[in-house]
Amino acid sequence: MTRRDGLISVIDALHAEIAAMKSNDVDALDRATQRKLVAIDALAAIDGGSLEPGVRELAEEAQRLNETARIYVNLLAANVRRRLQLLAGDVGGYRPNGGVAAYA
Repeated sequence: MTRRDGLISVIDALHAEIAAMKSNDVDALDRATQRKLVAIDALAAIDGGSLEPGVRELAEEAQRLNETARIYVNLLAANVRRRLQLLAGDVGGYRPNGGVAAYA
């Protein structure tokens, strides 16, 4: 495997992760994450050598997609936190008994 091939695998897996998060498909997210981790491990195993053409651009694309995936994760976590607050009767960080939530 070349760095180029490894980065393409990471990019494909990141696209799959983002799509799974958009559709709330936990099984697809798990599969995509596992594929990404395998591809990253394969990249880490490549020893030295010169960089093939286009590798830097692929690495930058992988970084952008990783940042996008991180944003989706944060949004999903915020949505879950908000739902849990609503279920607990904690609207806007304040509890019905007048106390302030410690995790707002």
